[in-house]
Amino acid sequence: MKKIEAIIRKTKFEEVKETLHESGIDFFTFFPATGVGKARQSRVYRGIAYDTSSIERLLISIVVRDINVDKTIEAIMKAANTGEIGDGKIFVSDIIESYRIRTGEKGDESLYTKD
Repeated sequence: MKKIEAIIRKTKFEEVKETLHESGIDFFTFFPATGVGKARQSRVYRGIAYDTSSIERLLISIVVRDINVDKTIEAIMKAANTGEIGDGKIFVSDIIESYRIRTGEKGDESLYTKD
C-alpha cells in the first residue's frame, strides 16, 4: 500500500476529483494548504498590491493498493497540469498497514469494498 499526497492548485481541484473518480479512485481526503514557493512577487489588482509569496493550495491525501499507484499518479498529473510554475508536487510513501474500524479488515481489503 502507498500513501499519495498531492499539493495542487485550488482551481484544479474539481478536475482532479473527476479524473480520480473516472480512474476508479473514489475515496480521498483533502485539506487547505498554504505554502511558500520559489516565486517572490507581488501583484497589483485595482490599485492594491497583494503579496503572492504565500500560495494557497489543496493537499490531497490518498491511500491506495500498490496496483493503483500508477493510475492514481497519472490521473493527478493529467488533471492538475497547467504547464506553469506552481502546478504542485506529488509525494509517495509506504504504508505499513491499514485497518477498517467497522469490520476489523486489514491490509488491502480495508481499502475497498468487495463486490
